[in-house]
Amino acid sequence: MTEQATSATTAAGAPVAGGNAGMHSDYLEVRGLSVEFDGFTAVSNVDLTLFQGDLRFLIGPNGAGKTTMIDAITGLVPATGSVQKSGVELLGKKVHQIARLGVGRTFQTASVFEELSVLQNLDIAAGAGRSIWTMLRRRPVEVSASIEQALETIGLTALRDKPAGTLAHGQKQWLEIGMLLVQDASVLLLDEPVAGMSQEEREETGNLLRRIGGERTVVVVEHDMDFMRNFATSVTVLARGAVLAEGSVAEVQADPAVQEAYLGTAAAAGEEDPTGSAPEPVAPGNRVAPSVGPEEHRPSDSSPEAGAQRDHTGPALGRNGQGG
Repeated sequence: MTEQATSATTAAGAPVAGGNAGMHSDYLEVRGLSVEFDGFTAVSNVDLTLFQGDLRFLIGPNGAGKTTMIDAITGLVPATGSVQKSGVELLGKKVHQIARLGVGRTFQTASVFEELSVLQNLDIAAGAGRSIWTMLRRRPVEVSASIEQALETIGLTALRDKPAGTLAHGQKQWLEIGMLLVQDASVLLLDEPVAGMSQEEREETGNLLRRIGGERTVVVVEHDMDFMRNFATSVTVLARGAVLAEGSVAEVQADPAVQEAYLGTAAAAGEEDPTGSAPEPVAPGNRVAPSVGPEEHRPSDSSPEAGAQRDHTGPALGRNGQGG
């Protein structure tokens, strides 16, 4: 690692890997990733290595560059540097090309076909390689082994014939994750997956991430500190678009720079804000700008850049199969 990361990074400079990380050959390697919007640096020279089996949480104040970074990895915003999945360069590829290489992502608001059943949503996602006319034509749902497995994994087998629009908030998020699973995504980038969920739904979501994480790489952008403590195998802290610290939950929580810049005085006293929101800077020279950051400069979900991934074929396919 460069000087952007603090002591929570290993002495050799290699990122800390958690869980089963490093046991397999699949990986996502980010080197020198930078994103600029009209002269504003949203992500600055980020290095990150993720192995299969890692349940990595990205945390940091609002505007730290977390969502912008996964936007860059998935082709939604232009970036410089290098992002490789198992040795294949992703930067410069279109959104649907990156998805076909096994990199899937969700957004803060679940996007599913609400008029269709849970099963139909999964079937459409599984058929992302079919032509749009084939997918729109009425036909019997093909319940493949991968769809059956996804239903079981996300816990929606009993609701398979229910319209997706009738699902609870948390269940819609699980369905969207299932739509990535049937597309055989091996790297999942999840943007605040438990936002707005009940405590029970958060627990179920954490257990789901553990179930799918053993054979995949899962990256979670999150503000819920309790959720992070309970389920993360490793943590990367971003501040002002750069890596501030990296390591296990315990290492990151004990890092003075993180306590000062992100968690503030409450963390030092052992009383973190349960919302995970960033406090005002606690001292001159604080590393974190409290109000303005890259998320305020990146394209919104309604912008042409972000909307292009949905316009042609709907929620799952626009971002993961046919959108480009």
